[in-house]
Formats: sequence, structure tokens, C-alpha cells
Amino acid sequence: MLGLKDILVARQNLGNLVRNTPLRHSFLLSQRVGSEVWLKLENLQRTGAFKVRGAVNRIASLSAEERARGVVAASSGNFSLGVAYAARAMGGVPVSLFMPVNTPASKVDKLREFDVQIFLSGDQYDDTNDACKEYQREHKLAYLDSYDDLLVIAGQGTVGLEIMEELPDAEAILVPIGGGGLLGGICVAAKAMNPQIAIIGVQVEASPSAYLSLKEGSCYERYEAAPTIAEGLAGGFGIVPFRIVKDLIDEVVLVNEEEMRAAVFALLETEQLVVEGSGAVGVAALLFDKVNLKGRKVVAVLSGANIGVDLLFEILKEGLERGGRWALGP
Repeated sequence: MLGLKDILVARQNLGNLVRNTPLRHSFLLSQRVGSEVWLKLENLQRTGAFKVRGAVNRIASLSAEERARGVVAASSGNFSLGVAYAARAMGGVPVSLFMPVNTPASKVDKLREFDVQIFLSGDQYDDTNDACKEYQREHKLAYLDSYDDLLVIAGQGTVGLEIMEELPDAEAILVPIGGGGLLGGICVAAKAMNPQIAIIGVQVEASPSAYLSLKEGSCYERYEAAPTIAEGLAGGFGIVPFRIVKDLIDEVVLVNEEEMRAAVFALLETEQLVVEGSGAVGVAALLFDKVNLKGRKVVAVLSGANIGVDLLFEILKEGLERGGRWALGP
């Protein structure tokens, strides 16, 4: 279905349009959790999230006629930013974007700097995506799925390539899970390069669609998430990622809202990194002992930085009121 060759081709398509993001060792987090912790800094990626990788690879596959007509995509924000950036960088492809009404203003404000149409529709991603598909059929545009697409997944898989090339002796990778595109790509790339590496998915309790899908063996393509600061991980698990990862992934663990908030604070306090809730779930899993990785070399993928200023201020205020140390575990 998807192989390492596809991800290598995707890397060629990405060229210099995306960053090969740093892989940073964290001494302080390593000391705290008893593992050798490395951080894959996709929060420093162009547009502030890994999603641009899949967007560039998908648009690169379009015909000249499709590009001229334009594209439409649905996203909680980060994929929209990736599509907007890729479309401008690849010749000014017309773009229409659909996002949930509760998308953080920080993401919407960034998008307004691009020449794109923005539609805020639906409280949940699945409803937003339905509206997007209806618009696509009406206007006969190319629809870009944010995770349920092999070309998008191949683009996201370049994160795994970079990790394994820079740290070939890594023993585990912690990957945030929303729709599953990043997870699918990293599973294929990392397992092809080292079949023994453990791939651990991390999802939020408010939206455990991947956890339930893999536990029960039946894909939860739609899921009505509870309120969460990890809007990028809310909603269903893609059927394509499900088919890819079901025989590759080692484990899925869940973190809650307070644990995510603690991880966001910890990353700022210890590493001076701004990371959104969705991107901090791997660190949350380490801080709160959701995984047994003591003494092992671990990579946590920090998938994005696009957190709302108001929410970040709220998390900082809570952390400072507790003297800062509260963020480093129970």
C-alpha cells in the first residue's frame, strides 16, 4: 500500500520547500523521566507544523489543469496552513479552506496573510469535512484530504526518514495521533529502516478514535470528540492510516487535558519551546508514565507550534502559580 520508496519520492518532491527540522536532545527531560529523550522539532517547521510536508507532496502530484482550477481542503488549521503555503510556493494555486468554528485565532490569522478563501463551518472536524466535500463537488475542485491519502501520508513520512537518518539507534518514537497521517508515514519509514524500533502512538482521552480502532480492529472513521486543547487530534481515524499501521504500531496510549497542559508548560520551561497541545502529547506520555521506556533512547515528535496566545497565557499562569515544578510530572 505504501512503502519506503514512496516516502523517498516524497522527499524529492518536497525539495527546499520544507525544513529538515532539528532533532534535539533534552538533558532535563531525560533526567526527569529516566529515558534518553530526543525532540523532533516540527514545531519549527514552515507554517509551524508537520502538515506542510503532506500538503506539498499532494499538490506536487496534481496536473496543470487541476492546479489551474484550484484545490479545497478541510482542517483544524495546520493542514490549511500547509496547503496555503504549498499552493503559493508552487505557482499560486487557488485555494479554498474549511475549518471548524472553534479553530484557534492564531491559525486563522496566519491564513489571512495568504490569498485564500476561508470558511469556518461545523463544531467538529467531521462536520467541517462534510461541508468541504459538498463545496468541492459543486465547484469541481481537487479535494485534498488532510490524512486519508497515500500521497499526504508519504509526505508526512519524511519526518520518520529524518529521525532514522540522524538517530539510527533510536529505540522508540512517540507520535501524536489525530487522523493518522503522521503516524502512518512514520510507521512505514521507521520500521523499514529498523524493524525493531517501537512506534507508540499518543492520543487524547477526549478523542480516542485511533485507540479504539486498533483495540477493536474496526476503524472509527468518525468520532465526536469532547472539548480539548488538542483540536488538531480531534475527530475520526482515517481508514487508510488504519490499514497501514494496524500491523506496524506497537502501542497507543492516552493522555488527558491536564497532562497536555503540563507538557506544554514543561517544554517552555525546560526547552524554551512553544508547542501546541497536539504537539506536546508525546512529552505528556513520558512525564506521566504512560509508557515504559526507562533507559531507552526515545524520540518525541513535537508536531506543531500553533497554540492560541490566550491559551498559552492561561497555561503559563497556571504553571507559574504552582511554582513551575508542577509541570514535570505527578
